[in-house]
Amino acid sequence: MKASMLAVLWLLLMHAAFAGAPPPTDLLARAGIQQHLGAQLPVQMHFVDADGTQATLAQWMDGRPTILMLGYFDCPNLCGVTQQAMAHALALGKLQAGKDVSVIFLSIDPRESADDARQAQRHLLQSNYAGNAGAWHFLMGSDASIHAVAAAVGERYDYDDTIKQYMHPAGAMIVRPDGVVNQYLMGVSFVPRTVRLAVVAASHGTLGNLVDQLVLLCCGYDPTTGRYTLTIVHMMQWLGVAFVSLLAVLVVLLRYGRRGATG
Repeated sequence: MKASMLAVLWLLLMHAAFAGAPPPTDLLARAGIQQHLGAQLPVQMHFVDADGTQATLAQWMDGRPTILMLGYFDCPNLCGVTQQAMAHALALGKLQAGKDVSVIFLSIDPRESADDARQAQRHLLQSNYAGNAGAWHFLMGSDASIHAVAAAVGERYDYDDTIKQYMHPAGAMIVRPDGVVNQYLMGVSFVPRTVRLAVVAASHGTLGNLVDQLVLLCCGYDPTTGRYTLTIVHMMQWLGVAFVSLLAVLVVLLRYGRRGATG
């Protein structure tokens, strides 16, 4: 898929730039993503946040549509860029973390500590578009718990002992309040309107205004690009309904007009 390949391409470029050497030939086999739309997350798995609070994934989601990102706190390449891009998109999309949507950044490195999580969150809070980053959840877990989540969303990652870094794709998963994967947004930049529509679509009607709902009806999500595109069929259907409704109103008005004239 184009979006997934773009994310992996970024991984290749950044890996080569920071390692000072060509990426391994088997990188695409070791790191990547296969979209598992409709997959159920292991919401009963336990994870710990930067303050040492332990809770299930379901509790961290808190009954909201959730943006889930996998990476690691000490990542020198893509993770910070992805976090800031998402914070930027949330701010411009007028979505507030902890209120409209839950945002979870899950470390794929089971060795990382609460100090690492706090440092990553502080770094994000210093950005210009924090997107209420103080309400984000920077979570840690056991190797088994992390792998369970990664397997559910179809993400592959691997540790390169040569450069002491993880190889992993960049992007985010949009998850419904019940823990079902609804959409993927791959890459290191996010269109604010796309993020907003993705969260609204995952909210089961609890978020979004009339304009959002109309746009969702008239647009379709393209998993190959990670964006919403205008669906001509839906537009034609809505135009047809509008035309028939207008015609019916005109008929009624004409009838009442004739009755008034004869009376």
